[in-house]
Amino acid sequence: MAGSRRAPRNDRGGRSTASSAAENFERYVSRGSNRAFVVVVVFLALAALFFVRLVYLQVIMAPQYSAQAQESRTIGFIVEPRRGTIYDRNGHILAISVDATTVYANPSEIKEPGATSRAIAEVLGGTASDYLDALSQGDSATFTFIKRKADADLAEQLREQELPGIYFIEDTRREYPYGQTGGQVVGACSVAVDEENNREYYDGICGLELYYNTILSGTPGYYEAEVGADGTPIPGGVHESKHAIEGQDIVVSIDIEFQAEVEQALKEGVARVGVNKGSAVVMDADTGEIFAAASSPFFNPADRSKVEEGSMQLTAMTNLFEPGSIFKTVSATAIMEEGTMTPDTEVVVPEYLEADGYIVSDAHDHEQVTWTLRTIMNVSSNVGISLSVEKYLGFQKFYDAILRYRLNELCGVDYPGEQIGYLLDFDYWSRVQAYNVTFGQGISLTPMQILNFYAALVADGVQPTPHFLLRKPQTGEVPEYEHHRIIDNTEAIAPVTSMLQTVVTDGTGTDAAIEGFDVAGKTSTAEIFEEGGGYRDDAVNLGFAGFIANSNSRFVCFVGANEVPADRKVGSIFHDIMSAAISRYNIVSTGTTE
Repeated sequence: MAGSRRAPRNDRGGRSTASSAAENFERYVSRGSNRAFVVVVVFLALAALFFVRLVYLQVIMAPQYSAQAQESRTIGFIVEPRRGTIYDRNGHILAISVDATTVYANPSEIKEPGATSRAIAEVLGGTASDYLDALSQGDSATFTFIKRKADADLAEQLREQELPGIYFIEDTRREYPYGQTGGQVVGACSVAVDEENNREYYDGICGLELYYNTILSGTPGYYEAEVGADGTPIPGGVHESKHAIEGQDIVVSIDIEFQAEVEQALKEGVARVGVNKGSAVVMDADTGEIFAAASSPFFNPADRSKVEEGSMQLTAMTNLFEPGSIFKTVSATAIMEEGTMTPDTEVVVPEYLEADGYIVSDAHDHEQVTWTLRTIMNVSSNVGISLSVEKYLGFQKFYDAILRYRLNELCGVDYPGEQIGYLLDFDYWSRVQAYNVTFGQGISLTPMQILNFYAALVADGVQPTPHFLLRKPQTGEVPEYEHHRIIDNTEAIAPVTSMLQTVVTDGTGTDAAIEGFDVAGKTSTAEIFEEGGGYRDDAVNLGFAGFIANSNSRFVCFVGANEVPADRKVGSIFHDIMSAAISRYNIVSTGTTE
């Protein structure tokens, strides 16, 4: 019937089906509301965590990850500057950095490390095992050094084999063309390691390489090379980020050809007296330029497979010694400056002197005699020079003269390791101490210092600063060196020189004589002080310091032999060295003075 509706069905309790469904839904929602809330909270927490992580990765860590990514595709290495060249005074190369090649590898590209290492060893030397570890680092390694500063020609031979994963960088290597000759003057470099920057570089360790290391070394640069995903360098991907500044060249005063003659004369001379330790220096007294300097045993910077102890230094510059009788020239000069004696002034010289419980005697026994100052110098009398200083000068003035002659201070030579000697303050001098100093005992200095005193006798009382550096060619810089007037009364120089001449003609220095020339000099047989006190009784140090008087030569020369087991002479070494100088530098006599 139209418009009629079926009555709703009732459940068993009499309620309609529609109202029952509504109630069921309400009950369901009521029971599940807590569960839904937890789900929503968990979802929101996870979303927040992901959001924070995303911000951390994309914002906070982005620069670091970017840098790591850049680093993973970039290899970097320090570019060493070319070290400056050292030239002798005539332009001969004494030390030079020559072209070399550093060989490196990308281990990730090397599929046969054994075969590759054998191929490298055949060219660069060594054994395959020397290179195998560096080549066997697997896909994780993209850069490792194989050999730094390799010979450029050998590296080129290796390059021609086109070994996968082997690459090359231009580099330099230090060489010493004259080897042992001048080795102690020039010095040497070692390869220093900067592990933080994966860098090896040359660093001066002795000689002029050390003293002028800052000038010679320059400033390093830096290169970066980009690589692809497989570690292969990208063509054109090597770029320079910092220029290397090359080191400066230097020109030094030694004459390498004359140096060779000096070294030969020294070697033969110390052998004649039965030792292998000695030294020799030849210097221009006017300028302070050192033309040759050597110590035995010698040092070869080009071959350091065997280096004898102490051979890396010029001992004449670095080692102290008690000068002995060559110091009597200092005493005689101080007396002559005072004007209280002449070479012919007579002195009564007893057999010995007694002072403070000690005995001062001469090397050779004699009875009491009367000797002139000239004879005292000729025979090298300790007693005679002690009494001459005491009577005709006074010990206080003698001490003051030593200071005025700059014998208790550094002479300033541009060589590493110069030492200042020992001189007890005058307030603490005993009488025997004063006697001893007059003949060079109880005082210490370097051979260079005493030679510099002799230079003032040649240069009219003015003492130069001994030096090696002449100029820096790139900048045109010519260093200036101080000169010091140390002998005020220049009239004292002629009589002192005259006495030194007769030491050679009539006294202890006859083996230094050179025919046709007036050699002036003084011998020395010096005792060797022991650390525990006293002096050695089994050896002495021998020396001779002098020059060619009355000539156009301005050279002064020191020669010495160390720890000689007997009383011998080294004047013959001076003879040989200065004879070579006469020939090489056209030294001529200008006449004999009375």
